Amino acid sequence: MRLDSFKAIDNSVTKTMLKFSKPALRFSLAIIFIWFGALKPLGLSPAEGLLKDTVSWLPFGKPEFWLHAIGYWEVCIGIFFLFKKTNRMSIGLLFVQMIGTFLPLVFLPEVTFQNMNPLLLTLEGQYIIKNVMIISAALVLGGDLHKFKSY
Repeated sequence: MRLDSFKAIDNSVTKTMLKFSKPALRFSLAIIFIWFGALKPLGLSPAEGLLKDTVSWLPFGKPEFWLHAIGYWEVCIGIFFLFKKTNRMSIGLLFVQMIGTFLPLVFLPEVTFQNMNPLLLTLEGQYIIKNVMIISAALVLGGDLHKFKSY
């Protein structure tokens, strides 16, 4: 195969990836937030105990209230990711929510780290750290918002 043919194929593939990457990213985030969020008020989330333990120190609202509130919040984030016009809202809500997702690393290190070693994450710690990728995905989508004014 000649180099020019390879470049043409490569160019075609990368253009196709560019065309579909951001809609796929938005849809993927929507699935994650709607799915994970819906499990919380239904009492089916594997993160329920971690969430309740994390919010138990809050001076208002019982952990059960926060479980439902955060679940509905996440569903809203997911729904807002489905529509390009509401991506600003989804990203704003996501960044506020992400602050809370990292709290167990500070308030529950015995749950998130093996033997309190910050290099050895438990399954719960891994569940939290994967949110770095979600934040990065939101940054990619947010970087495109200047092209699409919704106000």
